[in-house]
Amino acid sequence: MPLKLSSKRIRKASTQVGQLMIMVGVTFFGLLLITFLIGRVVPIDPVLAVVGDKAPPEVYEKVRLAMGLDLPLWKQFFIYVSKILQGDLGTSTLTAKPVLEDIFRVFPATFELAFLATLIGIFVGIPLGVFSAVYRGSIWDHIARVVGLLGYSLPIFWLALMALMVFYAKLDLLPGPGRVDVFYEDIVEPVTGLMLLDSLLAHEWDIFKNALSHVIMPASLLGYYSMAYLSRMTRSFMIEQLRQEYILTARVKGVAEWKVIWGHAFGNCGIPLITVIALSFGSLLEGSVLTETIFAWPGLGLYLTNSLLNADMNSVLGSTIVVGVIFLSVNLFSDFLYKIADPRAR
Repeated sequence: MPLKLSSKRIRKASTQVGQLMIMVGVTFFGLLLITFLIGRVVPIDPVLAVVGDKAPPEVYEKVRLAMGLDLPLWKQFFIYVSKILQGDLGTSTLTAKPVLEDIFRVFPATFELAFLATLIGIFVGIPLGVFSAVYRGSIWDHIARVVGLLGYSLPIFWLALMALMVFYAKLDLLPGPGRVDVFYEDIVEPVTGLMLLDSLLAHEWDIFKNALSHVIMPASLLGYYSMAYLSRMTRSFMIEQLRQEYILTARVKGVAEWKVIWGHAFGNCGIPLITVIALSFGSLLEGSVLTETIFAWPGLGLYLTNSLLNADMNSVLGSTIVVGVIFLSVNLFSDFLYKIADPRAR
């Protein structure tokens, strides 16, 4: 009997893993198909991006043949997919380096910014959402909802410009654009690519303080948007849980109110919040283009912007693929954590 039960579980687990792999494969294939079609539809000649608009016709034709643009679309797509699967995202015409190498160089800056913003969203947004749900309908609830609504409504580029004007230009409380001051650039040897961590590892305390002061504004702005999203979702989850009968039963039994809120209601909200936090983190990794551009933050967003402005389609499409893979990975990881935290999901 135990052997039959074990075999049944193994078959069920194998089926679930197979379904998951198929889903991931189909999603990734769709991502590659979309990026390939974008590269063929946009009114940018990839050959001119390489040879320039003053190249003689014979050079232009030679490069076009070398890039395989004379082949049927299905053959071009097959070559495109095979290169992507080998980790070849092409060469950037802007930096003359492999796109994947460029992305590995700039991505840690984006990760550092998104991670700090997510921490701000978690430690401010979740308590605010709980507070708003507990005091639902009060003046404090309305204030919290307005604060969250502004986070959804105000354009990030406007907030970034206002923050620079007030805290940098007028009050001189925080430094301007960039990751560190020019004086401190290229002093710390990049180990992880995370400036704060690398400066700590190198015991460069002045550079750490300077990098921390530079990250405050962009991380706070992105953290505000994360906070607005997390507070809204937390409030919704908490209101649903506070209506349940087990909450009424706990209160009737005389359980302390703080334990009812944080131990019972929030305990059941924590599991779906895992997915919400993961989605928020993934959106920050892919959606910080405007913030990085305004603050001259040398991350993936600024790299993508510069690539677009210079018609560097290899870099644009390569960055798009990487962002898609990251978002897909974050979703899979959140599902994995969800199943660990909630036995019912297994």
